[in-house]
Amino acid sequence: MPGFLLSLRGQLVLLVVAALAAAQLISLWLFADERSLAVRAALGFEAAGRAANVARLIEEAPPDLHPSILRAANSPLVRFDLSDEPGVQHSDHSDGGLVEARIRTLLDDNFSRDIRVELHQIQGQILPLPHLSPGMAEMHKAMMRGELSAIEMNLTIAVDGSRWLNVGTRFERPPIQWPFYSMLTFTLSAGAILTSVFWFVMTRLLGPLRRLVGATDRLGRGEDVTELPVVGPTEVRNLTKTFNHMQGRLTRFVADRTRLLAALGHDLRSPLTAMRVRAEMVDDDETRESLVASVEEMQSMVEATLTFARGLAGSEEPEVVNVSEFLDALRSDMVAPFGLDGSRSYEARIRPNAMRRALRNIIENAVRYGDSAHVCHGIEDGEVVITIDDDGPGVPAADLERVFDPFFRLEQSRSLETGGHGLGLSIARTIVRAHGGEISLSNRDAGGLRATIAIPLAETNFPKGE
Repeated sequence: MPGFLLSLRGQLVLLVVAALAAAQLISLWLFADERSLAVRAALGFEAAGRAANVARLIEEAPPDLHPSILRAANSPLVRFDLSDEPGVQHSDHSDGGLVEARIRTLLDDNFSRDIRVELHQIQGQILPLPHLSPGMAEMHKAMMRGELSAIEMNLTIAVDGSRWLNVGTRFERPPIQWPFYSMLTFTLSAGAILTSVFWFVMTRLLGPLRRLVGATDRLGRGEDVTELPVVGPTEVRNLTKTFNHMQGRLTRFVADRTRLLAALGHDLRSPLTAMRVRAEMVDDDETRESLVASVEEMQSMVEATLTFARGLAGSEEPEVVNVSEFLDALRSDMVAPFGLDGSRSYEARIRPNAMRRALRNIIENAVRYGDSAHVCHGIEDGEVVITIDDDGPGVPAADLERVFDPFFRLEQSRSLETGGHGLGLSIARTIVRAHGGEISLSNRDAGGLRATIAIPLAETNFPKGE
């Protein structure tokens, strides 16, 4: 699950779901607020209509019928009272103006009558309406789901005889509800959008990106990569075009350098052969032997250069091999013995002949200069790590990188028997880097030198989806 959340697909899904949920909540809040205002306005107009009708009846009926009219008009939601004192002292024109206008319209009054309206919100926890019976109060509280907040409205209407009709009512705010159809609409919308997002992401975005990642990895390993198809959104298409151009330039650059190096080594063969023939004609034995030795050394260096150039070309096809079995076979083929430790449960994608050559160069150096070699392999941070340790004197810290330069030799005698041509480590690094890996040297605390090779694991080591 964490891997899914870190992926582009997972983050897009979370973004879409979060945006839909936020939109649904905002819509629900706005709907609930509008619904509350509509209910309260309807209740306010209903109370205003009843108050106007009662005021008209009070004015038209004999005084002895007034108590009966008030009893008939009273209800659990609205209470009426006829008094000599007004229940509302000051009218609230900001919120109660609509209610007052409604009453004046029903009474055909042109501001000749004193009508006062007072609205205020009841703060804090409140009980159900005060005039309900205990049973109805419990039912009302259950219906409101315990979330009771209300607007209280008090009316005072002047009636004939200098008396006041006082009206009191309370409007509870309707609780937020989750309509079934709203949830169904949200589910269907989310499903449709996610389906379209998955289709777009998988086919138009992630597909080209995955091909680009695979091609980049293969290019880093030195494998031949065909030109990628330019598909997908504009940004992905531009990225693919840039990769194709970069791949073409790199391929041409490496090919040109390799051809130049190979041509140089090849062209040197003819003059060296001529020099060898002329050296053989020298009469002085000491001079002849010295010249012949120099020419032979130059010919050997040319052959090494050609070999190095062929290593850069990298025409061998890569294969997936078991690392432990590969190293076991290498140990059997080599004359110089070496120790081997490591697990057997992982694979790497390599060019077997090229990698065999790189490892042989390093192991032979360890045996030549360090008297022994011990090879250990394992997995670290998703890479195959192979270490080659020896018991020699090590390498000065300033030369740990320089020894990888072509034709650089720590041994100063220039003897081919003791120092070689100085191309072994250069060839090894070229081969390892062509596999998308790296090689480095370090002096061990216990003495001796350690060569560390790291190359990527093969995809067969990872479960699908990673």
